[in-house]
Amino acid sequence: MYAVIKTGGKQYRVAQNDVLKIERVAGEAGGNIEFTEVLMVGTGDSVKVGMPTVAGAKVTAELVEQSRGPKLIAFKKRRRKNSRRKKGHRQDLSTVRITSITGA
Repeated sequence: MYAVIKTGGKQYRVAQNDVLKIERVAGEAGGNIEFTEVLMVGTGDSVKVGMPTVAGAKVTAELVEQSRGPKLIAFKKRRRKNSRRKKGHRQDLSTVRITSITGA
C-alpha cells in the first residue's frame, strides 16, 4: 500500500517503513505525527484519487529526529561595480518513518 501526502508545500509518495526528510514539523523525537492531507491512496491495481484529498484517509508517522540541512550560500556579484552580497541558509528538517497508511 502506498500514498501521496502533502506537507511543507511538497508532495511525497510514501509506503510503510519509508524514512524521509521533510520540512520541520512540530514535535519531539519519538513522537507520532498524522498527515491528513492524503492526495492519493493505492493498493496494487486499485487507486483512490482525492479531489483534492481522499476523505477519511490518513498516514501515521514516527518522528525520528529534528535536524538541519546543509548550508547553502546565496552569493550575488555585480562585476566591475565593487558590489557583493553573501547570504547563508540552513533549512530546518524533520526525519520521519511512516508507520501506517489508512485509506478509507
